[in-house]
Amino acid sequence: VQLQAFGGGLVQAGGSLRLSCAASGRTFSTDIMGWFRQAPGKEREFAAAISWSGSRTNYADSVKGRFTISRDNAKNTVYLQMNSLKPEDTAVYFCAASSVCSRPYGCIRDEYDYWGQGTQVTVSS
Repeated sequence: VQLQAFGGGLVQAGGSLRLSCAASGRTFSTDIMGWFRQAPGKEREFAAAISWSGSRTNYADSVKGRFTISRDNAKNTVYLQMNSLKPEDTAVYFCAASSVCSRPYGCIRDEYDYWGQGTQVTVSS
């Protein structure tokens, strides 16, 4: 079972990036999928989550209105479109799957049981 995140890179403030997370080894079409991020010296924090159907999403206040999470269950892939990036968005971004939670709200970090390896996003000022 593997989640592989890619699409990170270096971008100037105000720019955009699209992260992808490809899942393999099992189907994640019924799981809650989420994105977390971890800046140097800080704890891993929630960024966004999406329901299995894609009809419901949840965002951290810090990214709301700038980031969009989506998924394609046929491709077993989840995406994070990041617009209007800020230097404070600089972090390693991790995708995760929860087979425990039934909705993207209130699904805490410890309830995500599958994690990808992370992809670095660096936003320069």
